[in-house]
Amino acid sequence: MAGPGGGPSRRSHTKSRKGCKTCKKRHIRCDETFPQCRNCTKHQVRCDYMDNPTAMVPESPKSPQQPNLLWTPEIDATIELWRQTGEFPFPEMRVYPQPQWRAYPKTDLRLIHHLSSISNEMFRNRTSKLTIWTDLMPKFLSIAASQPFVMHSILAFSASHLAWISQSSETRHLAFQHAGVALKGLHEGIANFTKVNSDAVLASSLLLAWQATDWRGWASLVTGTKTVIQAMQPWRHESLFADYIAEHTPMPSKNFMNPISTPITQEAHREHLNIIADINGSLQRLQPYLNRQDQEGKWVDQLRGFMDRLRVSSPPQTSEEQFAQLYALRKWLFWVPISLLAAKRGDATVLVVLAHFYAAALALEPLFPDVGAVFCANLSLQPLQEITQIVQSYQDERYDQRTQAVSYLIQYPSDVATAFKTRRDWIRQQAGEASPVQHPSYGLETLNVDIGHLAQYSYPPSLSPAFAPSPLTFLPPGLQSGPTSPYLEVPRTAVEQYGTSTYASPLGSPATVPPPYSVPEEHVFSFGMPMSMGYPSGFVATPIWT
Repeated sequence: MAGPGGGPSRRSHTKSRKGCKTCKKRHIRCDETFPQCRNCTKHQVRCDYMDNPTAMVPESPKSPQQPNLLWTPEIDATIELWRQTGEFPFPEMRVYPQPQWRAYPKTDLRLIHHLSSISNEMFRNRTSKLTIWTDLMPKFLSIAASQPFVMHSILAFSASHLAWISQSSETRHLAFQHAGVALKGLHEGIANFTKVNSDAVLASSLLLAWQATDWRGWASLVTGTKTVIQAMQPWRHESLFADYIAEHTPMPSKNFMNPISTPITQEAHREHLNIIADINGSLQRLQPYLNRQDQEGKWVDQLRGFMDRLRVSSPPQTSEEQFAQLYALRKWLFWVPISLLAAKRGDATVLVVLAHFYAAALALEPLFPDVGAVFCANLSLQPLQEITQIVQSYQDERYDQRTQAVSYLIQYPSDVATAFKTRRDWIRQQAGEASPVQHPSYGLETLNVDIGHLAQYSYPPSLSPAFAPSPLTFLPPGLQSGPTSPYLEVPRTAVEQYGTSTYASPLGSPATVPPPYSVPEEHVFSFGMPMSMGYPSGFVATPIWT
């Protein structure tokens, strides 16, 4: 049968009646893959499926691929035994009360196992307090026993990290699905906020904020978290997060959603350059001790490259620009410590290297006045103080000369921590005198309007520090390309085997250190954010794994 105008007949096809609006506007067939169709994924545009993450998943005409959760025979055997006995494989974590493990599907247990194995290794080596998040994992799991939306927040965090390692878009979709369910439960928890569920609301808020890669989403969650902490003041000493609340009360009265540019004076810019020079100077003094420390040396090179790019870039003025420039360092703060500590738990050089990462977050806070303190610095102070105390104990004749020499390089990070804490305490004192914290009445049923920022937030395509869309389209020397998604154009090494870590992180994954490589000067982009956002600051991204 002839087609319109006498042309060839049109090939028969199945109509997409439930396709996303983006595909309909472009007059192309939507494959209805949930939560983001593959056409939108391919073109890196927002899919309107994202606006309803908890809706029924549309049927896909193709059989979906399974998420890559980095299974190994050992992990599979451990989880199978876990399912049969209901006994948590990591009793050292002292999770109580424990969730009903037998009720969880095998995929969920794998996600829980991933984060738990990392945390358990840190606890076993007594290094959990040297990281941002592993020390809190037992509390998160305990709360999740009775609050499903907290468990979904944990599952999303784990899936996003596994997706960052495996470069799997299917695993990323799994992370998004769990985050959507978690956010829905968080909304309900906020609507019925009381002393009973306050720890759960705070736990989910923290986990989801850690996973936010876009500025608006992060700002909404942080603003909501601030209000939750204020509401918990009457019973803060009874909370599982009493130490966290004490450390973060009062939170800065910043308007993180403010898009207005803040002009930077020449004098302030000179001070900022001096801060960067001080960081680079301390890293330079550390360099001679890294000759036999290949992994640590490469991470220090990455940090120095980040500082060099900050030095030559235009100062960020809006909160969004500050978020974009600082995002690389924040990602490292989450993932670099667990990688280095798993390999060399008590090595003085490793601890000094990590101290410089944390110190950089504290020292750079004045360069990012609208987001720096909450986005990176406040997370880094406690781990840095713990590391400083350990390393200073190495300044003893019982240790060899090299260990003693390395331990004295902790002086700069220690000074930065002291200066930051003094400045922060003074600001808090001034804020407290100007506006004392008002404690809501006991048995609060509703929160003030600030919590609306959190309740109105819907997750964008990016979910975690593991999943910033990467505009990398080139490979460094010595690397070969592997399967990637449009969100994860990440170079992969030729090494595909698993390491000796108990959580089976691939040796060639971003969880280990990437080999250094140079970025062409003309390759300029805003780190961690889609190219289309076009930040005017001209920040040249540090070449890292995304």
